[in-house]
Amino acid sequence: MDKNRTKLYTGGFVLLLLLAIILFVFNLSFGSSSLDASDVIAVLFGKSGDISAKRIIFDIRLPRTLAALLLGGALACAGFLLQSFFRNPIAGPFVLGISSGAKLTVALAMILSMQFEILLGSAALVSAAFIGALAAMGLILLISGQVKNMSQLIITGVMIGYICSAVTELAVNFADDSNIVNLHNWSMGSFSGIKANDIKIIAIIVIIGVSGAFLLSKPIGAYQLGEAYAENMGVNIRVFRVMLILLSSFLSACVTAFAGPVSFVGVAVPHLMRSLFNTSKPIILIPASFLGGSCFCMGCDLIARLMFAPRELNVSTVTAFFGAPIVIWILLKREKRANNE
Repeated sequence: MDKNRTKLYTGGFVLLLLLAIILFVFNLSFGSSSLDASDVIAVLFGKSGDISAKRIIFDIRLPRTLAALLLGGALACAGFLLQSFFRNPIAGPFVLGISSGAKLTVALAMILSMQFEILLGSAALVSAAFIGALAAMGLILLISGQVKNMSQLIITGVMIGYICSAVTELAVNFADDSNIVNLHNWSMGSFSGIKANDIKIIAIIVIIGVSGAFLLSKPIGAYQLGEAYAENMGVNIRVFRVMLILLSSFLSACVTAFAGPVSFVGVAVPHLMRSLFNTSKPIILIPASFLGGSCFCMGCDLIARLMFAPRELNVSTVTAFFGAPIVIWILLKREKRANNE
């Protein structure tokens, strides 16, 4: 690796880490009641006796911020894995309908548990989301065998997402009145309401998923150069594809189970990281996508809370506002490149 590349990678990661730290502190400081950064740091390090500030930070803002950090990173990594699998820069959990499939099964599980007064734990919600994500992914793979044009596959994924969302909304309308508000907020995507105990489960799942993705860096790099090349490098294509499907579904399911469907992060962030680091190397882009997704979601969640305070926007509204133009830009860029060729 030449010195210029090393400087670019080092500078990029330093920039992302600094941005992540700044957004983390901002998310803990700003809300319905603002706190000084010095007060936030004092509370975090146990040097403040302000009980009110402690409750605000530890009970509400810290779990929410950590959720945005972890789940945003997980979603971006899932998007990178799907883009590598389909070799398409606009493939992502939300665009392909995988998040919507997970949302449908989680919503059905939640509604049934409410009807029978059964309390679902985190493991049950993640399992339900994983089943939905795998089902949507399986349907997309089934269709991919019949469709040669990748743009048609993407459109099919979007349609699957719409169908799943329509069924979810229909199911939500049959929920008890007392539960409709919370269920509706979750179905629109939100990091609010996540507790400290949830963070422990989220952290375990995300660490396992992202670590698994990072360990696949070399096979992904070989796969990017073609199946024949990957096979010559000793990659078992069938096992490799199954691992990509399971990891991307696993990470997408975790996000959907706890925060609902969060749109466009999985598409926009990996592309932004490719532009920032000027590389397609998975060993660089997987950690970069995680950090980029964390920053993107923390920033969007901060905007969602503050833009029309005390009224709060769904985080998917903000991620779509910033992410959708990036997707349009990607499509236009691909079309221009195709015309030039």
